[in-house]
Amino acid sequence: MSEFDLIKRHFTRPAPSALLGVGDDAALLQVSQGEVLAVSSDMLVCGTHFFADADPFLLGHKALAVNLSDLAAMGATPRWATLAIALPGADEAWLEQFSAGFFALANQYGVDLVGGDTTRGPLNLCVTIFGEVAATQALRRSGAMPGDEIWVSGQLGDAALALAHLQGRLVLSASDFAACSVALHQPQPRVALGLALRGIASSAIDISDGLMGDLGHILDASGVGARVNFNELPVSATLRKFLDQPLGKQCVLSGGDDYELCFTAPVSGHQDVLNIAAQLGLPLTCIGNIVDGQGCIVFDAANHPINFESAGYDHFR
Repeated sequence: MSEFDLIKRHFTRPAPSALLGVGDDAALLQVSQGEVLAVSSDMLVCGTHFFADADPFLLGHKALAVNLSDLAAMGATPRWATLAIALPGADEAWLEQFSAGFFALANQYGVDLVGGDTTRGPLNLCVTIFGEVAATQALRRSGAMPGDEIWVSGQLGDAALALAHLQGRLVLSASDFAACSVALHQPQPRVALGLALRGIASSAIDISDGLMGDLGHILDASGVGARVNFNELPVSATLRKFLDQPLGKQCVLSGGDDYELCFTAPVSGHQDVLNIAAQLGLPLTCIGNIVDGQGCIVFDAANHPINFESAGYDHFR
């Protein structure tokens, strides 16, 4: 099968939202009136972000999901995506499942695939996503103010716990691993939450590299500090079993791969956030406050600071 047969068979779909989609030298996209483009790229590399035997359907889902998560953090509506993929070979069965997982999520969020590239090489997936948002409504990292509350969506740490099991750093029961592995392999981008937070959140970021590292980006961009209450962090029943161990704390604070949203909002917006949680059926938890100063201090139930080794994942450390 040639490169062009591969593209036509597995990645060419109608793109009704584009003026021109797959099949030419470039796509032609028309941004809605009054909107600007929000653009983000994420790369998933075999051996770094996933194992070689990863389920291709789930990998197709995740390749797009991590990009949708970035748009969620900006309060943007997803519109288009491109996919650049390096493949060791043209494995028909693998490609069929990968593209099925990718397009299942794309269809869920109304995303059209409008271009990309294929080449032979070590398995590497790079998606670029395009969304729309009014410039004045875009959520950014730089708006947090002293007194704001810090919130997170969903639960934290399950993906990191599942990865620790796969890496042999701890052992989970079959049922506990099954519960945690969904967060690792099939994250749910919080697009609806990002849209609902426009005009309410003062800042936002998606948690991809760990809560402390990503919250730290908000603090740096906003020029503020934070106090976080460890006992308020939302965790699953499975992860709670490991919270008395350093690895358990690490999964929650800096494990990464959560793809939940961390955001700040004024105290006056507290009930608005709770209303959004109820409307979306999504747990939103207040975990602390923005303060004057810099850096983040995490406190235990006795109000003592907790020491932790790593703020978050860094590819070059």
